[in-house]
Amino acid sequence: CSTAKAGRIVTIRPHHDLLAAARRQAATDPDWQAAYRRWRPPVERAVAWLVAHGNRRLRHIGTIKNNAWLHTRAAALNLRTLIN
Repeated sequence: CSTAKAGRIVTIRPHHDLLAAARRQAATDPDWQAAYRRWRPPVERAVAWLVAHGNRRLRHIGTIKNNAWLHTRAAALNLRTLIN
């Protein structure tokens, strides 16, 4: 229910059916769930390493500089992992 004078507007995007099918697959497909359980922890760990030590916010203006920073940070983390 809405108290707005114009009512409520629900917008269905063109890719809605594709997203709904993917959600159904994620909820019912055991192979998908097994792959998700296998790959989610390493991905979450990698993201946590990227944002550790105050690196959650970008420090530069512009996509080129931020892209260079991200690649440098990822290379440093990969090097640290290889050394350990």
